[in-house]
Amino acid sequence: MVRTGRIPEALPYPVQVAIFSRLASATPEPQTELEFSNPFTLLVAVALSAQATDAGVNKATRGLFAAADTPAAMLALGEDGIIDHIKTIGLFRQKARNVIALSRILAEDYGGEVPDSRAALMSLPGVGRKTANVVLSCAFGYPAQAVDTHIFRVGNRTRIAPGRDVDAVERAIEDNVPARFQAHAHHWLILHGRYICQARRPRCGICPIADLCPYEDKTE
Repeated sequence: MVRTGRIPEALPYPVQVAIFSRLASATPEPQTELEFSNPFTLLVAVALSAQATDAGVNKATRGLFAAADTPAAMLALGEDGIIDHIKTIGLFRQKARNVIALSRILAEDYGGEVPDSRAALMSLPGVGRKTANVVLSCAFGYPAQAVDTHIFRVGNRTRIAPGRDVDAVERAIEDNVPARFQAHAHHWLILHGRYICQARRPRCGICPIADLCPYEDKTE
């Protein structure tokens, strides 16, 4: 996910405040759409969501988490047991191996608990920076910015957080979004990209920030 060409400057602070004030007014407490009951099930759900939809992951994990919602229970279920639950989502065999591997590390090295450190999370099999940031944000309440395709698009299209790649957009959110909005910025931006500022045809006619957005090819 890399953007070519000249990267414009981010929107000025007063516009950022206005944008996030409106997003906050519309959705005061945004939440991830992945279903989870504790930090471990969130970690597994996010790891499974690569190249899969949240709806598809939720459908698969309802049965999985009913059977195993701790590292020890997941190890007892075993790789084949995990596959039986998640075979409807992409790359299910590799993901099952990763879930077993990360469950073993959590059980053996972390007392069965999910660490609240980005470096520790990223040391786990199948866990990259985006997954770690989702866990830090949703499970522990840290202002971590997990940049996916939706946030990358919205950040650049609106100039809220422009950047050539996901790491640059993450830094741009941290640098430009006012501090009081940082905790929920990731959720507001992903929901905005998923349901309004869509890739092929953004729904500018119902967008609450359309008048503040510099995107030139607005739709009706």
